[in-house]
Amino acid sequence: MREYSVPATVSVGDEESLADAVFDNAARHPSDVLYRRKDAGGTWSEVTAREFAEQVTRVAAGLVAAGVQAGDRVALLSRTRYEWTLFDYAILAAGGVTVPIYETSSPDQISWIVSDSGAVGIVVETGEHAASVEKVRSELTGLRHVWQIEPAASAPDAPSAVEQLRGLGSDTPDAVVAERRGGVRAGDLATLIYTSGTTGRPKGCELTHRNLLSEVRTIAATVPDLLTAGGSVLLFLPLAHVFGKVIQCGALHTRTVVGHSPDVKNLLPDLAEFRPTFLLAVPRVFEKVYNGARLKAHNDGKGKIFDAAAETAIAYSEALDAGGAGLLLKARHALFDKLVYGKLRAAVGGNVRAAVSGSAPLGARLGHFFRGVGLPVLEGYGLTETAAGITLNTLDAQRIGSVGRPVPGCAVRIADDGEILLRGDIVFRGYWGNEQATGEALEGDGWFHSGDIGELDDAGFLTITGRKKEIIVTAGGKNVAPAVLEDRLRAHPLVGQCIVIGDQKPFISALVTIDPEALPGWRERNGKPAGDAASAADLVEDPELRGEIAAAVEDANQAVSRAEQIRKFRILPQDFSEAGGELTPTMKVKRKVVVESYAEEIEAIYSGTSADRG
Repeated sequence: MREYSVPATVSVGDEESLADAVFDNAARHPSDVLYRRKDAGGTWSEVTAREFAEQVTRVAAGLVAAGVQAGDRVALLSRTRYEWTLFDYAILAAGGVTVPIYETSSPDQISWIVSDSGAVGIVVETGEHAASVEKVRSELTGLRHVWQIEPAASAPDAPSAVEQLRGLGSDTPDAVVAERRGGVRAGDLATLIYTSGTTGRPKGCELTHRNLLSEVRTIAATVPDLLTAGGSVLLFLPLAHVFGKVIQCGALHTRTVVGHSPDVKNLLPDLAEFRPTFLLAVPRVFEKVYNGARLKAHNDGKGKIFDAAAETAIAYSEALDAGGAGLLLKARHALFDKLVYGKLRAAVGGNVRAAVSGSAPLGARLGHFFRGVGLPVLEGYGLTETAAGITLNTLDAQRIGSVGRPVPGCAVRIADDGEILLRGDIVFRGYWGNEQATGEALEGDGWFHSGDIGELDDAGFLTITGRKKEIIVTAGGKNVAPAVLEDRLRAHPLVGQCIVIGDQKPFISALVTIDPEALPGWRERNGKPAGDAASAADLVEDPELRGEIAAAVEDANQAVSRAEQIRKFRILPQDFSEAGGELTPTMKVKRKVVVESYAEEIEAIYSGTSADRG
């Protein structure tokens, strides 16, 4: 058993709450810009600390007037936008508990979360969201209010949720809101975040004000060069996810200017306009940035230049960990900085100092690439149950391929079976209404069983090697962690998603999808019919496509022993998607769903009918 801990550097008083930052900023820095909002016409406007506090107070007054009591749960179903942040803090200021719901959730998922949490109200973004709630309204006996951020198409002049609540609370004095907020204690519940549920029903993770304040203050102190007054971040990840939520709160705590980009289709233009100083994203976003740049270069006939630049960036980053680059490597790096790297940095606004990545492993090759081009990606590790990051790389202490060291006030332990155990003030207090699950996850002395497996080196850097429940045991008794192969395979520009299988099977195999953004260019370069831009159905048996995927599989196999290598693979006709049910909102593959959906393809791999498939 190995353990590593770091002493706490911050503290949280018993009478503090997450909403205090709204009013502290207004009192001490009233004219500081906290948010930049983009209107329907594309114009960015500024919101100062004084203005934000006034808006939060008035919406909170409306919630109080509507009958929301201290401790009541209020659900929030919306894309990432300014109003999400406004309602989140208004709910907290009214003494309530925010229950985030992904905006892509089905009526059944909405029904489960609202009913399980006992939410008395829900804020929805669109008429479509309101319709989803209405479909299950009869099941939600405790739900008293539905407020809609965007006016319905049938009534475009109707007041928005913000306007409704401001009007409703017009007779409620600010002092009433202040009293509500003053009654909140650090140990009280701040939010119920439901796990995305790769298997089974989502569980509500109880995160207290102390949990989130400890996390926010610790992260702000750990990366002071990123979360800082004068800095900026453009939020585009779902704020229903704990990762986005904590960055939102950390930015307010440090007065880092925040912008919101609700539609990822507009992300690059928004980044170019907003010009943030740091980014946060999940690994799939960085994979697509790299793959997209590489494919564009190849499509434009500049593939050799890009590939040489990529290898130089990787070599340069690796040299930083081995005493520094030599003169020749420095010269090559400087040349490619003008030809390639500067353009990549400009594509994300030109001001990014670093990016933070979580939710899944990025992979050492991509980590070195981005650091080599001047966009270091700091990987961290955490779960909803740990209020986001519990380990983190920093600019001063980065070990690429790892997820960093425990943040101050936290400890990591590797159990005898390899499971990662976690402890600290940021660890949640339990699962809502589920004592059995809480007892299974939390030991009496505070250690949380993460379900992940990993390794901890002497310097305290943690490396994730897989999920405990996803470990494959072949018919020959070999234990295989699929994440090692999947991460490496998914880094190939043509690969959309993949899943490694082989539990109780004679060998390891894989299901592979083709990235729909990469497919049209590949068709053109290889003289294939245009076909359906989003489908590879006509190419699953194509020798050239199979040859490229086979090469990617062979490259991935170099990372593992012979007994763990992928022996056969199958190309699927469509990429996995959230709409199709195979991905979570943070782009994690729902392994159980994929295995069930493609049972016939898996059976064909092992029945001998696909002996020529890889």
